[in-house]
Amino acid sequence: MNIWDSVILGAVQGLTEFLPISSSGHLVIVEHVLGLKFNDLTFEVVVHFGTFLSILFVFGGDVLHVILGFFRGIFSRNIVKNFSYDSDFRLSVFIIAGSVPAGLVGIFLKEPIEQIFHSINLVGIMLMVTGLILFLTRLVYVREKRVSFFRAILIGIAQAFAILPGISRSGITISTGLFSGLSREEAVRFSFLLSLPAIFGANIVELSDMESSSIQGNFLSFFVGFLVAFVTGYIAIKLLIMMIKSGRFSWFSYYCLILGMLVLLFL
Repeated sequence: MNIWDSVILGAVQGLTEFLPISSSGHLVIVEHVLGLKFNDLTFEVVVHFGTFLSILFVFGGDVLHVILGFFRGIFSRNIVKNFSYDSDFRLSVFIIAGSVPAGLVGIFLKEPIEQIFHSINLVGIMLMVTGLILFLTRLVYVREKRVSFFRAILIGIAQAFAILPGISRSGITISTGLFSGLSREEAVRFSFLLSLPAIFGANIVELSDMESSSIQGNFLSFFVGFLVAFVTGYIAIKLLIMMIKSGRFSWFSYYCLILGMLVLLFL
């Protein structure tokens, strides 16, 4: 893997991980069109870590409050009472609950899904499904409800479907949040906080198969991929927040629908 491969794959990962256009789908497309592959699991872990840090960079304050709230809650004398009055503790419980569906899918359906992961036709179809979901958010009457246990589970189930290549994790979780009545800001905030356990858990699983010698032999390429993924991930998060606040979240639907059709027609 050369430097330019690292730049391309790092940028694809960083931009598409958070924009609602499916990172997994784009990586499959890049493999088919450019012949580039994540043929090294170690490189995949490195760029995923870059995008993980970009979330922490943007939502670091929220993450710290959630972590402190969790420990404050579980070590309190009355957990039930603390759950009622401590919003940070409540949010930490909701994040844990919302992470369960994706965790179960990852444990029990990982191998079957990996077998179909490189199906370019599936990517095209799922991109169009993502586009349709994003387009339907145009019909949502935005309300100002907060995350509840039910909404957390609902968004968590939606996140579990994002294991399919072409289904955008951020797209389907934010859309589900909007459909359930969350405000735009609350939907995007919970979506990104919910992504942290999923990304962290996936990296831990992949670390067990990672070869440290691979980093030593390709340090510069890996560092470039990490840096590009971090910077583009940060830009993508900021762009997505801006688009949601301005009510233009559904604009991404046109891109997904067009790209999905092009994939089915020409790839």
